[in-house]
Amino acid sequence: MGYFGCHLSASGGSAAMVKTAMSIGANTFAFFTRNPRGSKAKKEDAADAAKAVSMLESDGFGKLVAHGAYTMNLCTADQEARGFAADILEDDLRRMAALPGNFYNFHPGSHVGQGAEAGIDYIAVALKNALRHDYPVTVLLETMAGKGSEIGGRFEELKAILDAVGNPNVGVCLDTCHVYDGGYDIVNDLDGVLGEFDRIIGLPRLKALHLNDSKNPFASHKDRHECLGKGSLGIETFRAIVNHPALRDKPMILETPNELPGYQAEIALLRSLES
Repeated sequence: MGYFGCHLSASGGSAAMVKTAMSIGANTFAFFTRNPRGSKAKKEDAADAAKAVSMLESDGFGKLVAHGAYTMNLCTADQEARGFAADILEDDLRRMAALPGNFYNFHPGSHVGQGAEAGIDYIAVALKNALRHDYPVTVLLETMAGKGSEIGGRFEELKAILDAVGNPNVGVCLDTCHVYDGGYDIVNDLDGVLGEFDRIIGLPRLKALHLNDSKNPFASHKDRHECLGKGSLGIETFRAIVNHPALRDKPMILETPNELPGYQAEIALLRSLES
């Protein structure tokens, strides 16, 4: 049985998220470590986190995939903003230690005209600094659609960050909408795309997936998520993904435009696709 879930609100605390996940048939989930459009973080509650850890273990959950704030741009040209983003990253990894052994995913950032090489260098420096504490969390770089000056639209860019950081506790989260919009044809050649990922980065580095259909055609370099089966990827693509031997044991997080009833229906759909 695969590990399927969605983004849940962290406002009620960690244990409440576990209960909500169970109520919709999920056995993993994602949550934002702080306001996704800002920087404010919820007050920490050690007792609540410990209760959540116990529930996750007893109910056989897969690894969680926390998400950093969208506003955290580690490679912006603004030095002050770049430093603030690095501080947020470091604090988020510290906070994740309360839920040990899980994943923390983030968008690498946008170099805003400085060039990919400079952007990659900035990201690597921030990651190396945050990882020096050796918190019990694996950091994931998300694959991006390649719009504007985004870093991470090509596997080679992610590989460059991984090489520069040189830490085994950094991996990749593959977003299905992003990679398809970015020019990787997972609809017609999933094996070929995974083979390219393996050749450039290495499949052991692929730790989690975001499952999203796309409102846009192949290689559009946009990034507009759609509900499963209602976009350009189609249901058969997700059937292939959930049954692929290189992917089926990874946590798969829905980021489709849904509320909880919609996520519950999509989780049931994913389970019906498993063979």
